[in-house]
Amino acid sequence: MTINPEVERLIRRFDLQAHPEGGHYTETYRSAVQVARQDERVVHSASTAIYYLLSAGVYSTWHRIASDEMWHFYKGCVVLIHVIDKAGMLHTHRLGDALQTEDASFQVMVPAGCWFAAELADPHGYALAGCTVAPGFEFSEFELADTAKLSHRHPEHAALIERLGART
Repeated sequence: MTINPEVERLIRRFDLQAHPEGGHYTETYRSAVQVARQDERVVHSASTAIYYLLSAGVYSTWHRIASDEMWHFYKGCVVLIHVIDKAGMLHTHRLGDALQTEDASFQVMVPAGCWFAAELADPHGYALAGCTVAPGFEFSEFELADTAKLSHRHPEHAALIERLGART
């Protein structure tokens, strides 16, 4: 598959690396301020931020983290961010240029501990986004979903869970 020249340019421009969930990223900020969650001895940076790129044929597979994650839209097409909340309800948010696309938002919040995945609304497009995490992101708290277990737990969402499941 041929990579879009703009995607190649963005990867080079921002020194993006492959992310385990899919897509490309680079960390752009890690706060020097340290915080601990209530009843937790582990300290974290107060906040972290990344650039995150999805391109044609690529998606962010189901995963969850221990902190709230705010997505920010920068460039490209709409990103569908699918979130399964703690009650098992599926919410699909449209991250994109809210001035050009009526049902899109410049920012989308994914609550801590919720399973989520993301894909391009236009499977041939690309999107550059940012993600800000507070307390800060730590790979030790990053969990990729076991697709079979997540589908079994939420059979009403099984088709979507399996479609955006981890590639083996």
